[in-house]
Amino acid sequence: MSLHLCNPTTFFSLPLPISASLLSLTTTPVTNYSASVPAIYRLTAPAIAYTNLSFCNITLTYTHPGQNDSIIIETWLPAASSSSNLTTNPTNPWNSRLLAVGGGGYQAGRFDLSYAGMQGGLGEGYATITTDAGLGSDTTARRWALLSEGNVNLYNLLNLGSASLGDMGLIGKEIIKAFYGKGPEYSYFNGCSQGGRQGMVLAQRFPGLFDGIVAGAPAVYWSEAMGGFQWPQVVMNEGGEWPFGCEVDAIGEEATKQCDGLDGVVDGIVQEVEGCLGVFDPFGMVGREVECAQLGGRVITITEAAAAVVNKTWHGRERVDGRKVWYGLVPGSDLTVNGSGIVATNCTEERCVGRANPLGKDWFELFVEKSSTADVSNMTHRELDRYVKATKQDFGSLLETDDTDLAEFKRQGGKLISWHGLIDQLLSPKATERYYQDVSAIVSETQEFYRHYEVPGLEHCFGGPSGNPLELLGQLRAWVEQGIAPEASPVNVTRLDGTTEARVVCPYPQKAKFDASCTGGACWTCEDAIRPPH
Repeated sequence: MSLHLCNPTTFFSLPLPISASLLSLTTTPVTNYSASVPAIYRLTAPAIAYTNLSFCNITLTYTHPGQNDSIIIETWLPAASSSSNLTTNPTNPWNSRLLAVGGGGYQAGRFDLSYAGMQGGLGEGYATITTDAGLGSDTTARRWALLSEGNVNLYNLLNLGSASLGDMGLIGKEIIKAFYGKGPEYSYFNGCSQGGRQGMVLAQRFPGLFDGIVAGAPAVYWSEAMGGFQWPQVVMNEGGEWPFGCEVDAIGEEATKQCDGLDGVVDGIVQEVEGCLGVFDPFGMVGREVECAQLGGRVITITEAAAAVVNKTWHGRERVDGRKVWYGLVPGSDLTVNGSGIVATNCTEERCVGRANPLGKDWFELFVEKSSTADVSNMTHRELDRYVKATKQDFGSLLETDDTDLAEFKRQGGKLISWHGLIDQLLSPKATERYYQDVSAIVSETQEFYRHYEVPGLEHCFGGPSGNPLELLGQLRAWVEQGIAPEASPVNVTRLDGTTEARVVCPYPQKAKFDASCTGGACWTCEDAIRPPH
């Protein structure tokens, strides 16, 4: 199969879902294509570099008649006759498989990280695909959220939530069939954050569409995730004090120091997060002096307000009546992220004010208040409770991905791997843990089709002292195609002295355990661990 079929006539009779109508289709032959993709942008697969690949780019635009939407699906099809110079896996350019990649934030796909995922898949021979859900590549929802003041564009939310994902899988397979004369033998999905949520949507709502799904740090519980983004800001608003970032950072660093060795290894990583909450008290830091970078290195004392917001961020959101309703981030996570985290503040020499996370701020202003001019920066505790409840009531069916009945996905032979960094700065890893526990409670023999991995030392999707679990996609393929269920998965960890150590992450509920008597080789193994129910 050469690129002579990379022309519109090949796709003239392309069948679309009954709800979709074709607006346009362009085909672009691409030759002598080179790329180098770092491992972190592939999420669960190794870095890859290649030169001189050829592929066909099919960019298809369609609409759901009556909805006034315009959705773009972009598909890259390796040319089976192209020559390549791959640094890894020099195989036949098309491996007879489909790899769809997910989005991030308010972007469904067709942005930088999606394209990096596609480049990586292309290099391994996948036909690869992404969708923009009709939202374009804007990093915020401000352009597409509202039809008019007071009126949310529900069709755009439906497309982001689920509809475009089903379309992508169905249309992508038809594009592949038209070009190669046969459909993919196996279909996979890989994504993190919004992409992780998308993967869960595919397992829950389209159980026969993809054979294997890898979902990282998924925003499974949308309403609670939005509430979590805003919770620390509400704590500070209610207290009327907004600490300097250096105070918050100092408390977090001390927690890491005191809790580091709870797993038996001093390495700068908190693995026993529940134990840390039991032994470290943020209020013990009140009055301690700290050099403050925001003040040019001036020494200040840590305030009770700083300890309070850290404590409440770790323990999770409470309602006004004091009932805990959701999970917090864990000790070791970066709460300020150099001024852009969920406990961020804007400061002058004299004082600080709140700096709300844009994901939650945009959500509550655009979709709950339904206004492009609303400002929720000074949100109260009672308002946050009301906003989260309104999100569930008004948009739960569109965006929530908390359906734990995966029996049909299991029956159809699907395999699902979720993973979550334990020092995620945005989404609580305890939420994904809860989802796995809840699935296990209602679908028997869960480990036959679904496995979950926690990654100590890993931030949101990538970053931190731990590297990504770069073998999970390959392990998923072995599970789907050969029946080899994944067990331990390797990660590389940067230790305190700057050296790199090979470790493993384990299928939940197991944890990695260091063998102190080990003199070389595999010193980390997976052992059963008692996990508290949620």
